Amino acid sequence: MEYNFYGWEVATVPAQTDEYKGIDTPRTLYDALLNVWCEYTCAPRLREQWTPENITLGQCSITAFLVQDIFGGEVYGILRPGGNYHCYNVVDGKVFDLTSEQFGDEVLNYQDNPIQTREVHFAKEEKYQRYLYLKEHLKKFVFDF
Repeated sequence: MEYNFYGWEVATVPAQTDEYKGIDTPRTLYDALLNVWCEYTCAPRLREQWTPENITLGQCSITAFLVQDIFGGEVYGILRPGGNYHCYNVVDGKVFDLTSEQFGDEVLNYQDNPIQTREVHFAKEEKYQRYLYLKEHLKKFVFDF
């Protein structure tokens, strides 16, 4: 099966935890998140633009830190116009971005970007709450599945 997110071909690293039943690679996580991402998990500044057709819009940081919870590795950020960072993952040297589809045909530069930390991102309480919501609903989805 082919995916449209950046690095899908190498998104095969194994899960470091069995906390999420059936989530064994970033690809299976992506499949599950298609049922969990929603307007609420979208960044508030982008919510008016969020649609089910652009399901990954505004989901990057909370998704990247969830990927880190499950697969390890580091979260990096691409500086975007306006000063925000678009987050993605590097695990065992494999670069992938489960939320890259939100940019359509735009080509992002995944080289030489700064590491992103939970302390900085989750200093925004609303972002931390969205992350907790994403984790909780992913657990419910895999439990019910």
